Amino acid sequence: MRVIADRRRCVGAGQCSLVLPEIFDSDDEGLVLVTGEVTEAHTAGLRHAVRICPVGALSLRPGPSPGSGTSQAAER
Repeated sequence: MRVIADRRRCVGAGQCSLVLPEIFDSDDEGLVLVTGEVTEAHTAGLRHAVRICPVGALSLRPGPSPGSGTSQAAER
């Protein structure tokens, strides 16, 4: 599973970081960063983070993630 974080939509609410601090962080401007490796054990937490994001900046995609297991879509 891949998590996509659209930093153009992010408003820095930080709800994702509260749900999964091992996966999500924020930059100096408060925008989402995907920093951890996504595993099957994170599935429920990722789905919850996607649901509670107030601006819909997070989404999930099937399949393996490239590289470290995480993916970030959209630069600022």
